[in-house]
Amino acid sequence: MNHGDEHDVLAAASRDHESAVALTRELVAIPSRGGIDPYEPVLNRLSNWLGRHNLPATVLKDKTDATVGLTCEIRGSRPGPRWVLDACLDTAPFGVEATWTHPPTSAAIADGWLYGRGSADSKSGAAIFSHIAARLATMTDQLRGSLVLLFDVDEHTGAFGGAKRYFEGPDAPDDVAGVMIGYPGMDKLVVGGRGVHRAKLHVHGVASHSGGSKTTPSAIEKAANLTRVLSAAELSDSASSEFPMAGKLTVTAIEGGQGYSLTPDLCTLNVDVRTTLTFDDEDAARLLKHLVAQVDDAWPGTQPTLIQVDTRWPAFALAEDARLRTAILDAAAKVGVEVEHKIAGPSNIGNYLADLNIPATAGFGVDYVGLHGTDPHRERVRNIRRRRPIRTRPRRLANVRREMTAAT
Repeated sequence: MNHGDEHDVLAAASRDHESAVALTRELVAIPSRGGIDPYEPVLNRLSNWLGRHNLPATVLKDKTDATVGLTCEIRGSRPGPRWVLDACLDTAPFGVEATWTHPPTSAAIADGWLYGRGSADSKSGAAIFSHIAARLATMTDQLRGSLVLLFDVDEHTGAFGGAKRYFEGPDAPDDVAGVMIGYPGMDKLVVGGRGVHRAKLHVHGVASHSGGSKTTPSAIEKAANLTRVLSAAELSDSASSEFPMAGKLTVTAIEGGQGYSLTPDLCTLNVDVRTTLTFDDEDAARLLKHLVAQVDDAWPGTQPTLIQVDTRWPAFALAEDARLRTAILDAAAKVGVEVEHKIAGPSNIGNYLADLNIPATAGFGVDYVGLHGTDPHRERVRNIRRRRPIRTRPRRLANVRREMTAAT
């Protein structure tokens, strides 16, 4: 990108600024809570916007014919790689609506902030990506390869149905060079993240009447013992300069027992293990197996605990010279945006893509406060995070994303 091109990109992004904010507000005003609201209204709204900009969209359906996302593709005049801009259009729940300063679908702007559920995660990302696509659609004669918009409405359910339909469906592409995920956070580019190994531990006891003369081993008491053992487990120090995050094990849910008169014979624990490049999925599985066996041995007369693995996503880290990583960071520097690369503790869809050998970045989105939270006063007083996400200045993000795509 030469000096003149840089100014052209900045000028275009500046012109799109008000429109990007307006589209974000329209999307935020449509409730699309994952697993709660219908998704067609928000998808139709964005599809209509894309159609008015000569960008035909395709609705994605899963095997059950449920709506899970939307795609739109811009093809350059010359062959080249396929880049995907991914953002979710479903959102977290609203929580207690009475605690919101502005209603969660108000899309109100106050003191330079845009309020509302989904304004940061990630309807603003979808709006910005859509404007980038509209700009690029007018210059396809200068581009190689293709740019794909992928908007998932099955992300906050944890199913990632839109992404899985696109990347693993019957017509899945085999030429994806990289994916940029439109999560919020202006000063960080996530280039890696801890993986996740999630399992349900079905802990067994022996059922009996709680008031009977015979006392039998309670599954809840055994599960409590196992919880203490899991919580005290020492994981190997797997942090390094390349991947400065260590592994982590957390018991996240306990379910068991019924009523008052029955000694329970089953209690289930949900266990979340965060993995790294050197403490991987197999290490996590071995650790759980060892700790479970230790507790089972201490409870004779009970069945062994059943380990049911639910999710396996690998840790990942893009190499310093990875094309996607360098394209974004270099472009940011050229337009004067200071961005740090980061290995994230939480997992994201980048981990899923890493399992498919598809490079991905996340973050480097709009400025925000209080992801998935509610009221600002409760944040300060009661440590409840608020949802005050998009500061009305998305143009710099558009600059860099457009530069990344046009440079390919």
